[in-house]
Amino acid sequence: MRSLSIDILKIVLAFFVVCLHMHVLRDSDPSLSYVLVNGLFRIGVPVFLIISGYFFYFVDDISRLKKWSVRILLLYGIWSIIYFPLWKEDDNYTLNILFGYHHLWYLIGTFFSGLLLFTLRKISPKVLFFAILFFFCCGYIIQFLGNSHYFEEKYEIDSLLNLFPTYRNFLFVCFPFLGIGFLIKKLEIDVKRKPSLWVVIISVLMVIFEAFLNYKVFNLSQKESIDLLFSLLIACPLLFLYCKNITVKTDSKILASISTAIYLIHPLLMEFVYKSPYITSYQNVIFTVVLLIASLMLVFINRKLKYLL
Repeated sequence: MRSLSIDILKIVLAFFVVCLHMHVLRDSDPSLSYVLVNGLFRIGVPVFLIISGYFFYFVDDISRLKKWSVRILLLYGIWSIIYFPLWKEDDNYTLNILFGYHHLWYLIGTFFSGLLLFTLRKISPKVLFFAILFFFCCGYIIQFLGNSHYFEEKYEIDSLLNLFPTYRNFLFVCFPFLGIGFLIKKLEIDVKRKPSLWVVIISVLMVIFEAFLNYKVFNLSQKESIDLLFSLLIACPLLFLYCKNITVKTDSKILASISTAIYLIHPLLMEFVYKSPYITSYQNVIFTVVLLIASLMLVFINRKLKYLL
């Protein structure tokens, strides 16, 4: 039996990622757009990773690791081929392959962080927790130095710090949240701790407030992405624990598959809808309808052709 609440959460998170990539309200309300795009919607990927890390606990031998790895790599390979026509001429093809094109960084990042977590799975939970904090802080510092352009006068250093793979990678993003999910299962935190809805809401408001500080106090540019927020370390595990403890079960995997489909296909459809010379009105409505239809179609196609989702 599956957790229906977790599957519904995945759908919400998938749309968070979609809204993030659409830069909602950027033109009409830049301030609100910033706290949503670089705040609230940033909850999506970390919670996905926590969910993956929770179930990665059961990958406890080499045979299961091989099965898990093959599935991730096939998924990554198939969708990399699908998105290859969208690669730009000035793209660094090596970086696209090693770190993933656009949103596909999540897949290859999950793969490498999974290998690292499997290697470290038997170490003390305390040591693992401090490793999680250490690598997260490293990523945060690199990201902040880049977004604040601390080395603005040194162009090469500034450019390197602002390169997505420098901080948004398997070690600084995927490993910390995958590891948190793993520890939640290993230490049975989901059984011992049941956060209230108010605690979850307050933690989510902390994410929004941190984004507000980045925008108004630290004056970080709206044009640059913020993937790492310290408040995510609190809000994302709490949100997962809250939904995990809603004991509503289902036999169907369709919602989880739809969420994966939405995540994987939405940039392709954004390219089609928003850049089409034939679609000039009701773009958001058309995009949403096409996205839902295409995601459902992917789910049914995946039943015949495995590894699409």
